[in-house]
Amino acid sequence: MYKVGITGGIGSGKSTVCELLATYGIAIYDSDARAKALMNDNEALREALCEAFGAECYVDGALNRQYLAAQVFGSEEKLAQLNAIVHPAVRADFRTWAENQSGDYVVLESAILFEAAFDNEVDTTIAVLAPLEERVRRASARDGVDRDAILRRIEHQMNDDELHARAARCLVNLRREYLESDVEQMHKMLLYEARR
Repeated sequence: MYKVGITGGIGSGKSTVCELLATYGIAIYDSDARAKALMNDNEALREALCEAFGAECYVDGALNRQYLAAQVFGSEEKLAQLNAIVHPAVRADFRTWAENQSGDYVVLESAILFEAAFDNEVDTTIAVLAPLEERVRRASARDGVDRDAILRRIEHQMNDDELHARAARCLVNLRREYLESDVEQMHKMLLYEARR
């Protein structure tokens, strides 16, 4: 199975790219959503989180995300500890998921594709890029958060120059109609690569 990693910063439109690919019947693995599900449902992961950060990680059997976020906030060491617990579980889950898909290729969607070394799980990578002001506008409209809060989130993500340098190819998301055409062309290229 040919595997494609898609990444991009907040408001870039990586989820939109994945939604468009899904219309072609491509299976999409949303690593963020799966990580949240695994933290709730995977018993070994639950035990590891409680051991590292305390039993308060779960309230009435559900992940206490606010508590966990407070534990790792501002501490690179604790964030690295959290990632060292969660990322291997996501990686294993993706491998199992990919083995059970049909079609020419699958997509791993991840905002931290390179940071989490998930790029090692895929055959090629695509970064979705967009101008900063456009990203801020989209993210503010979607999340109902002010400009400064969005900019703070962007500061903590890999910048577009680095994404451009690391990804095998890039898509620039300026307007929806352009993006639809670009994704159609990219899909054709990915089909060609997958079938080689």
